[in-house]
Amino acid sequence: MKKVVIIIFTVLVLVGLTIYVDRATRLPNKAVAAVPEATTFVSKPAPVLKLKDLNGEDVALTDLKGKVVFVNFWATWCGPCQEEIPSLIDMQNKYASKGFTVLGIAMDDEGKSVVAPFVAKEKYDVNGQQLLINYPIVIGSDEAADRFGGIMGYPTSFLISRSGKQIMKFQGPPDLDLVEKAVESSD
Repeated sequence: MKKVVIIIFTVLVLVGLTIYVDRATRLPNKAVAAVPEATTFVSKPAPVLKLKDLNGEDVALTDLKGKVVFVNFWATWCGPCQEEIPSLIDMQNKYASKGFTVLGIAMDDEGKSVVAPFVAKEKYDVNGQQLLINYPIVIGSDEAADRFGGIMGYPTSFLISRSGKQIMKFQGPPDLDLVEKAVESSD
């Protein structure tokens, strides 16, 4: 009985210490935005994925083959996601005619009931103009994130080449120069 009490006490102390260390080392929201983006270069086929857009229509990633696709996992409540939306709107404006699209995968637990009104009303300052999100938004799921190998937080984005290969992963804000170079390349 004495060993059980010692084990339980030790576990409780470790749990308490873990919680303390987690809180003591957490970065405030402003500091998180300053952390450099993590870019991973990969080369594997894009996952097979079909999700519903805000009109209830199916959007399949395979339907976008031939375009450079910037798949962006985001949420309406995510501050860093909000900060990158103007850049994504701008890129969609600049490169849609060159075979590029952003595909926003909204990961809000409440789904379409929260995402649709948000997308319909939230405007962003893009080069001095107040613009709505101008790229397709679909409602995501944990299964969709798992098909990309899982995600650690929002925003997380993946760049898919014209040939349908996953070529980059961005944890946090993307390196827009790398995305632009991919749009300009032949693959």
